[in-house]
Amino acid sequence: MKKSLIVSICLASMSCNSVFAIDIGGLKPVNPLESSSTSYQQVVNQPSFELKRGSLTRNAIKNQYTIAMDKFMQSNVRSSYRDFKMLIENIVPNDYVYMRLTQEMAAIGFFSLAELSMSKIQDNNVSELIEEDVKNYYFPNFPLTHKDQMYLAEVYSNIMYNDQSVEATSELKKQVSLLTDSDYANYLVAFGSMKNGDIKQAEKSIDDAISKNPKNLNYKRLKAEIYSQSNKPQDGVKYLNALNSGDINTVIFDKELHSSGQYILYKAAKNDYLKKYHLAYYYYDKNELNKALRVLQTSISGKKNINKDVFALTAKVYYDMKEFEKAQDYALKAVDIEPANSEALIVLGDIALRGKDYKLAETYFKRAMSKDNTHSAEIRLAHVYKTTGNVKKSKDIYSKVLKVSSKSYEAYYQMALLEKDREEAYLKKTIAINPNFKDGWIDLARLEIVKESYDRALSYLSVAKYIDENDYRYYYYLGLVLKNKGLTTEANSNFEKCLNLNPDYGLAKEELNI
Repeated sequence: MKKSLIVSICLASMSCNSVFAIDIGGLKPVNPLESSSTSYQQVVNQPSFELKRGSLTRNAIKNQYTIAMDKFMQSNVRSSYRDFKMLIENIVPNDYVYMRLTQEMAAIGFFSLAELSMSKIQDNNVSELIEEDVKNYYFPNFPLTHKDQMYLAEVYSNIMYNDQSVEATSELKKQVSLLTDSDYANYLVAFGSMKNGDIKQAEKSIDDAISKNPKNLNYKRLKAEIYSQSNKPQDGVKYLNALNSGDINTVIFDKELHSSGQYILYKAAKNDYLKKYHLAYYYYDKNELNKALRVLQTSISGKKNINKDVFALTAKVYYDMKEFEKAQDYALKAVDIEPANSEALIVLGDIALRGKDYKLAETYFKRAMSKDNTHSAEIRLAHVYKTTGNVKKSKDIYSKVLKVSSKSYEAYYQMALLEKDREEAYLKKTIAINPNFKDGWIDLARLEIVKESYDRALSYLSVAKYIDENDYRYYYYLGLVLKNKGLTTEANSNFEKCLNLNPDYGLAKEELNI
């Protein structure tokens, strides 16, 4: 079986220009409102990390992942564990995939597999931040035996997926010895009790879990969620505000915490329109743009203080959907109510930047800076200055942002392009903060091509393709690698694919003598 899997993986890699191509990202999150698409006020009872599931493809790795996850969701956790272990041990080495698997194994309680995947990572400069976040967000304080880990994984599966929440929680509560020692076991009792509507038991158990592991952010997040469903839902908001995003190093977990916060605010809000706004933002954070838009369309109220936020979020959704005229219309509506609305002003600045109206973009970004605590407006303003040739002013802004915000991956990326002597270090810092930032991986591949390290370049390009297979730069740089390996026909084919995606890309035209 092991030898067969390795052969299958090699064949899958060869079928896509010899580039490793796992596609866990194609596995869609469970939709909390899927069972009733017409009701956007249905109660959502689930943890912030949602298990992922997908359909089978010819890719051996994705198949293996999907089969293992299906077994987990059916409470066949021991077989699932073995399948995941085989997958981790036999995939073509790729740090990005190991990072993804580290996070996903920890999220379902397979902590030893998360550690196994972590141990396979070769470049600590890329992985150290996500590893630290996984440990702080998911890992228990009390070490579990393999037997206990399997038992608790089965409990979690039954609570989450098999409509056996009452039975699983009741059985777990009998395990006195395990509950005396294990913070994670108490967390599962809290989660199951919340799902069963036993809020008093949930409150007690989550407090027990936190007392045993005060640093675990997922426990604290669940506490806020539990209290948002109590008879004092505003206590949930209080505990939510106590969560410190400063304890998080990466954009991935920052966004996870933000989406959980929006869900908790949705549960706690008394005003129906405000409730819908937070639900829409929850969907926006999950990149469920159509769902977010449908909720927003029912969120407009008679109160301007709510509408300004609804209009601003609607503008962001339309912008991400590339419907720029609608994005502009809603952003202007938000600014008309609140002239300093930073989210709306950033959208207007982005639209002006797309139209190369740099003066107007500069104006919008400067206005947005007064209320923008994310530094997004500053980073965009710096980009305007860089584009218009004022490199010194641009660099000064990026440096200023990095002094106060350690998670500004875009600032690190731009500094990489401006400081060639530190380019590689800054690029690795960029993707350590946001592993899903494809530009960072593409530029790392570019550096390796310059160094004639073509196999490493292929490894970086494989990640870029996994994130976005329609990025024209991927095909250009893959073409360069193949050209330098003497594969002229294959190289030209990729240069042509590059031009199909971006007909004006001059470097690809030069390679084809066009």
